[in-house]
Amino acid sequence: CALPSVPMNDTILIICVPEGNITVAVMLPDNLKYSWASPRVLPAIRMAQETIHKSGLLRGHTINLLNFSTEDSSGSCSENEAQIIAVDTKLYNKPDAFIGPGCTYSVASVGRFASHWKLPLITAGGPAYGFEKSDEFKTIVRTGPTTTKLGDFVSYLHAHFNWSSHALMIFHDLKQDDRPHYFLSEGIYMILLEENITVAALPYEDPQTFNYKDIITFIKDNGRIVYICGPLQTFFQIMKLFEDEVKNPEDYAIFYIDVFAESLSGEVPMPWKGSAIQWNDPIKLFQSVFIVTYREPDSPEYTAFRKELHKRAMQDFNVKLEPSMMDFIAGCFHDGFVLYAKALSEALADDVPQNDGINITVRMQNRRIWGVTGLVSIDRNNARYTDFSLWGMTNLKTGQYAVSRMSFGIKRSLLLPNKNHLPVLGIVAVGSGLALIIFGISSFLIYRKLKLEKELAGMLWRIRWEELQFESPNKYYKRAGSRLTLSQRGSSYGSLITAHGKYQLFAKTGYFKGNLVAIKHVNKKRIELTRQVLFELKHMRDVQFNHLTRFIGACIDPPNICIVTEYCPRGSLQDILENESINLDWMFRYSLINDIVKGMNYLHNSYIGSHGNLKSSNCVVDSRFVLKITDYGLASFRSSCENEDSHALYAKKLWTAPELLIYDRHPPQGTQKGDVYSFGIILQEIALRNGPFYVEGMDLSPKEIIQKVRNGQKPYFRPTTDNSQHCEELTILMEGCWAEDPAERPDFSHIKIFIAKLNKEGSTSILNNLLSRMEQYANNLENLVEERTQAYLEEKRKAENLLYQILPHSVAEQLKRGETVQAEAFDSVTIYFSDIVGFTSMSAESTPLQVSTFILNYLKNFRLFLGINLDFESLIFNVETIGDAYMVVSGLPVRNGKLHAREIASMSLALLEQVKTFKIRHRPNDQLRLRIGIHTGPVCAGVVGLKMPRYCLFGDTVNTASRMESTGEALRIHMSSATKEVLDEFGYFELQLRGDVEMKGKGKMRTYWLLGEKTDVYVI
Repeated sequence: CALPSVPMNDTILIICVPEGNITVAVMLPDNLKYSWASPRVLPAIRMAQETIHKSGLLRGHTINLLNFSTEDSSGSCSENEAQIIAVDTKLYNKPDAFIGPGCTYSVASVGRFASHWKLPLITAGGPAYGFEKSDEFKTIVRTGPTTTKLGDFVSYLHAHFNWSSHALMIFHDLKQDDRPHYFLSEGIYMILLEENITVAALPYEDPQTFNYKDIITFIKDNGRIVYICGPLQTFFQIMKLFEDEVKNPEDYAIFYIDVFAESLSGEVPMPWKGSAIQWNDPIKLFQSVFIVTYREPDSPEYTAFRKELHKRAMQDFNVKLEPSMMDFIAGCFHDGFVLYAKALSEALADDVPQNDGINITVRMQNRRIWGVTGLVSIDRNNARYTDFSLWGMTNLKTGQYAVSRMSFGIKRSLLLPNKNHLPVLGIVAVGSGLALIIFGISSFLIYRKLKLEKELAGMLWRIRWEELQFESPNKYYKRAGSRLTLSQRGSSYGSLITAHGKYQLFAKTGYFKGNLVAIKHVNKKRIELTRQVLFELKHMRDVQFNHLTRFIGACIDPPNICIVTEYCPRGSLQDILENESINLDWMFRYSLINDIVKGMNYLHNSYIGSHGNLKSSNCVVDSRFVLKITDYGLASFRSSCENEDSHALYAKKLWTAPELLIYDRHPPQGTQKGDVYSFGIILQEIALRNGPFYVEGMDLSPKEIIQKVRNGQKPYFRPTTDNSQHCEELTILMEGCWAEDPAERPDFSHIKIFIAKLNKEGSTSILNNLLSRMEQYANNLENLVEERTQAYLEEKRKAENLLYQILPHSVAEQLKRGETVQAEAFDSVTIYFSDIVGFTSMSAESTPLQVSTFILNYLKNFRLFLGINLDFESLIFNVETIGDAYMVVSGLPVRNGKLHAREIASMSLALLEQVKTFKIRHRPNDQLRLRIGIHTGPVCAGVVGLKMPRYCLFGDTVNTASRMESTGEALRIHMSSATKEVLDEFGYFELQLRGDVEMKGKGKMRTYWLLGEKTDVYVI
């Protein structure tokens, strides 16, 4: 490439980049006081570059990283330096994207340039509230924490505790630097104001210029909910004065915004331990002090990332990094780079230029990926959802702090171990109006309770053993040990895992009230109908969802204790996966996965709460190939495993989460995060079809697998994944689901969104793709009937629209009602005929395709014109179109007096003007020469034909109108004296006598030219 001749900044590196390569400019400060300093972040970016290369995301492209420092000579972030570097880099190196800067003012300046240049800017810095203006910063994507999300967290905290009126904001504001505490406070301040909460703000600077006693006076005078954001040592000074000046600190709630957890860095988290101040009673003082921090990931992926990050910082920069939450920011830069690479890869696959920043940025909006920092979820303003932690004193004897985790992020929820842990502020006054409300609510609750007691006592779920009927009871025992393929199995047996944990045997079925049902025997001598058990049974009966098997009832007559549920004849998911004769394409697999996710999402949001025994053999498929989850709920009915051999016991635990394996017999209801782990194992089964917990190259027994998982040693023992068999995103989801820390696992609502992005072809029903290949079943077809009914109605609508196009609306309605359309005489209508002069010669000189295209455009232009002019469309009817000929009539089938002549005349004039601007595509220099004739008179009209009905006109008027057109001239409107007499009654049409014209079969007729409408006549 040619080097520029203009002077260059000596910090700019001139690189000739081969076509197809991707240039990314990295702009970061060097000073380690910033969480986005290059010794900490640049190794993470290089690790992300290696990840992108290994994954093959941008195969065929090379990423070139250009690194620039954005700090000034004093070691502080420089907005001016960032601007100069950005402009020079754009001029000389033509980057495709920017990573960084991190400092707020630098991000604002470079971000405006990047948005103007339409280049993506990815940063884990720039946390300020002002970047929410997406129109101004439309190509900035912030993959790190933002102050807006901090404000949202505080807002939800206020809503949770009903603090709806007032708060105090005290913050340190040193304007010489990047003002981090100011921008953190701004996010809280602005979001609380949006919630109509009054916020009194007090900025402070260094002690030399500010009296800290003013802060204590400000607190005592203005409120009890206090947010303090500033350096740690100044926070200690404020708290010491607070201890000395305030006698009742327990009446206050003080939140210290310490996002990087500097105050909790000791071996035992006690904030005051980090200061040299002599406290009077620190435990009493700090009982009402809470620390707000970012929530640092504790996944194995993040731990490995941090270890490698520190290693590379020493190798590349000779900098020893101490473990700090600032490493989280480096991880956010890493994940942001990977997110950009994914969006760029998709854009390139769609033939989008690599420097189209707008398109690439849009692909990063409302998107989720799994990274080293966990789930990276970007909102519509290109900002990442962030999780925060709230720390408080949990041991009142030692004063030790612990996290009361409040994962806000995308979950938009607060998780508090004890709501009463925070002080109660204020007194609620109860008036007479509130008393009436309480009385009404109490009455309603009493009614509901009585109704509930009636339902419990009614035991509508109960089934007597005599009510169950069996076709051939001996058949079950005779075939219990056999193993059949899915296509061979009869409709009398379902499937359950055997004692060997591998092969299938068949569950007993029977008939209840004439319907085939599945019957699961319970290995218990009796069931005690406690109130808890009655509630379980009632809630089971209330469950009605398409992806959960319907609970029909239970039999508690000893010794025949059993659970009766809906029967699904296609067997279990495990059956289908192990049957090699069944070919499962990925659309089918995603359909099955979607069904599991929908069922579990519903279950987790229901009263039942969790499954506790989710596995592929408990996912059954009904006759319509809808997957349903079974064996959920009814923890009191769960059988004991004491008499089963160890192999079967361990085989059943292959889907069990590590935190539940520590129990010899874990709680039967399990946990929601445990269900997510089980779902991850099922995902691997579906993806590889090698059985549950397949580990490549290792032949382990279930017991050995369980022992390795239970040990919890790093690296954690998990099944094999294979990106050659499935997409990388599915691997990310699997690994997220079976994360060692339950908190790191996504919930099913997020999994549902993630799967929807993977399954781009999943909009069509799996039933439509399988009915032609599988045998027909006659039961459970409600959804199919509804679907086909909708299809029938859609086709009926299309047929009606077509009917309305070829017949008048009133005639079409008669035919729809099954009535015979009688021919009808009309005393006076006006008929329009037109054709194109010279059409025959033009056709001879043109190709058939050119002629066809011309006719289509010509007729489309006419119909579009009539459709736009609704006055014409409502009073005229297009009767016939043959080649270049066009016939229109007004005055039928709906009579309109003498308006028909006026409407046809106005339409003719308008069409004549319209045709003057019409262009013939293959002969642009030729003028379209339209010839029009109109005549008024009586006709007879009716429907002719049964298979292809046409609305036809009969009578001499039709022939005469045709003669008016054939004896006319190009670009003129020829009309009869009959039409002229009617138009004269309106008085505003310009007519010219043509004279007597010889008409074939009519002799001489006096005719006229229609020239136009008079502009000086007022039309009523």
